[in-house]
Amino acid sequence: MKIRKLALGAAAALFTLTGLAACGGTTDLSCDEEQEYQLAREAEPVRSPDDLDELDEFRRLPLPEAAPRPPREKGSPCLDLPPSILAEDDDEG
Repeated sequence: MKIRKLALGAAAALFTLTGLAACGGTTDLSCDEEQEYQLAREAEPVRSPDDLDELDEFRRLPLPEAAPRPPREKGSPCLDLPPSILAEDDDEG
């Protein structure tokens, strides 16, 4: 009986610690460092060998320039994170 209580207590402690570890994490999330996709650059157009017909330049998909945006502040959270919701104090009363 004593071993069973000990095993049950160890299992409960393990379950609790696992649950707490799953909820933990860093709160210092920012997107200041460049991501891999941001390092992409436009490549040279594909050239056909001399013994083949030229490629039709009108079938090329032009990529529009991105609309300019003001730079984000350093340390601002990533755009793919939900906004923080803070409860406002109700001072009326």
